[in-house]
Amino acid sequence: MLYYLLKYLGETYQITWLRLVDYISFRALAAAVTALLIALIFGERIIAYLKTKVIEPIKEEAPEEHRKKVGIPSMGGSIILLSIFGASLLWSKLASPFAWLILLAVAWMGIIGFIDDYLKVIKKVKGGLSERYKLFGQITLGLAIGIYTVLDPKLSALLSNTTVPFFKNLIVDYGYWYIPVCVFIVAAVSNAVNLTDGLDGLAAGCSAITLIALAGFAYLTGNAKFAKYLNIVYIEGAGEVAIIALAIAAACIGFLWFNAHPAQVFMGDTGSLAIGGAIAVIALLIKKELQLPVIAGIFLIETLSVIIQRYWFKFTRWKYGEGRRVFKMAPLHHHFQMLGWQEEKIVIRFWILTLVFVTASLISLKLR
Repeated sequence: MLYYLLKYLGETYQITWLRLVDYISFRALAAAVTALLIALIFGERIIAYLKTKVIEPIKEEAPEEHRKKVGIPSMGGSIILLSIFGASLLWSKLASPFAWLILLAVAWMGIIGFIDDYLKVIKKVKGGLSERYKLFGQITLGLAIGIYTVLDPKLSALLSNTTVPFFKNLIVDYGYWYIPVCVFIVAAVSNAVNLTDGLDGLAAGCSAITLIALAGFAYLTGNAKFAKYLNIVYIEGAGEVAIIALAIAAACIGFLWFNAHPAQVFMGDTGSLAIGGAIAVIALLIKKELQLPVIAGIFLIETLSVIIQRYWFKFTRWKYGEGRRVFKMAPLHHHFQMLGWQEEKIVIRFWILTLVFVTASLISLKLR
């Protein structure tokens, strides 16, 4: 909204410096600053309210150090959502399908996460929203994104071929598999971020780093000269993705002010599912879905640790009569916690690994 107002004032009254709003770089930075300020200004008030309403129960099987966090409110993801929508509505082109598709993902997955948190912390329903309903919501979002992009001719560049990281001329054509790919990416990434949200600052920090990288990729994808030089798909209008991606990253950083150890508030599924859905849709809209295992490598590792633990336990129980574990506890961050690592050390090292993965993804552009 502010974008349209400033553009109108600049054109009507010939205010030359207001032409800045036409630059993606300016609006992206403005959105980031706005999201950060919203989180910092309103965060304390939201936390104070949540303390009276939503205290998250601690799992019985959680590590001893984790059990000390009784009394910390959940649903802090509402701070992130407020920051994202506040900044995006002010600085993005709302007429752009790139903008509202990402905001749809944030809202849709945020609502699913809110319902899950509400059932767990308010209604005291053990486990919260059932996995089948979560999965149904994720599949629905993936179908909506896939079907819309198929029907909208402006997004036709998303449907055909996609490049493979680290290979110059290797092209994958999805064909009829495009919509199933959308569904899988949305479900996988939103669940992955949700699984990573287990230590103070872990999911928020890793998400912020990942989203900053995706914002950079979006900027390059929406710039014809850079896209041609780097041999990546040029998508007209994709620069709008950079604005919202940077706003989400800044919202996560603002949330870290309250979520860093010792946390004043937990993100909850309200935040983690919304962020995961946003990362998935951003990657799909800029044709970087095959880059996600590198860019978001830490989320992949966390997910694999849960899959390995679950199926190895089932297999060994079937074969030997008793279940055995690969890790002391899954997801992986809890394994290191059980080994005696300090929470801050685990979080910072996972942030460092995320930076390594992001750097590798950037190097892949040059290798291509």
